[in-house]
Amino acid sequence: MAQSGAHGNMDIQDQKSTFHGFLMATVWSCGLIAQLVGLLTLAFAIGAGWWPGYVVFVLVGIAVGMAFRLSGVYWAMQVALWILLGLGGLIVPALSGGAG
Repeated sequence: MAQSGAHGNMDIQDQKSTFHGFLMATVWSCGLIAQLVGLLTLAFAIGAGWWPGYVVFVLVGIAVGMAFRLSGVYWAMQVALWILLGLGGLIVPALSGGAG
């Protein structure tokens, strides 16, 4: 029987990159879930307010990014979320008359 390649010489670069992508999607997803749980728990369940929840959201995002040395795309997404949530924390109370 003729073999096309020797045992153990298969090119697995495609599998490695697919698994790496899966792991990065898992890290991003779990990080965002942790951020949202912290934000929503402090803001609504405990009643500590939006800004303490926002601080936890930012700190968890920084911790995940630093711990897993994530790419610039992660940081760009985090900064966009921080800006949107910060603006929301300013605009919503102003529109509802709760600022002050």
